[in-house]
Amino acid sequence: MEFPDGHYLVSPEKVPARDRPVGATWMTREDRESEIADYVEYLDAVYDEVAAPHVTAGARVHVLGFSQAAATAVRWIEHGRAKVDRLILWGGALPPDAKLSAGGVNLRGVPLVFVLGTRDQYVTAEALDQERARLDAAHVPYRLITFEGGHVVSRSVFPQLIENDVSAAADR
Repeated sequence: MEFPDGHYLVSPEKVPARDRPVGATWMTREDRESEIADYVEYLDAVYDEVAAPHVTAGARVHVLGFSQAAATAVRWIEHGRAKVDRLILWGGALPPDAKLSAGGVNLRGVPLVFVLGTRDQYVTAEALDQERARLDAAHVPYRLITFEGGHVVSRSVFPQLIENDVSAAADR
C-alpha cells in the first residue's frame, strides 16, 4: 500500500489530520511521544559511540538539523544527554512543543544559529518573524545567517559558520 504523504492513508487535501487514518506511525499523532523518545535515545547512543570519546579529548560537537530535521535536533538537545557546543537549524525552525521558558534553559544553554536562504519557500519572511518573536519573548539568544538561495544547504555559508564558531570560542 502506498501512503499519499508517507504517513497517513488519506491525503491531507481530503481529510483533516485529526481524522486521517494513520498508515505509518513515525511522527504522526499516533504514539508520537514514544517515537520522539526512541529517536532521542538512538541519537544519544550514536553520540556515545561516535562523538563522546572525542569530546573528552577536547573536540567540539555541532548539531545541524536541515529542514524537518531541525525539529529532531531541537528535541534531541532538549531531551538528550549529549554535550553539544552549538545547534544549527538550517532551513527549519524550533518545533511548536519546544520549551523556551526561562531563557531557553531546556535547550541547555546551547548556542542557537539559524541559517536561511533568502528565497526559502518553507521558511518565509513571515514565518521567520514569528520565530524571532517567539525566541525574543522567551529571551533565547540566537544568531541568524542568511544567504542568497532557497531551501538548500549552501557551501557559501560554511565559512561564516566557522568564523562565528571561532569568535564564540574566543569569548569563552
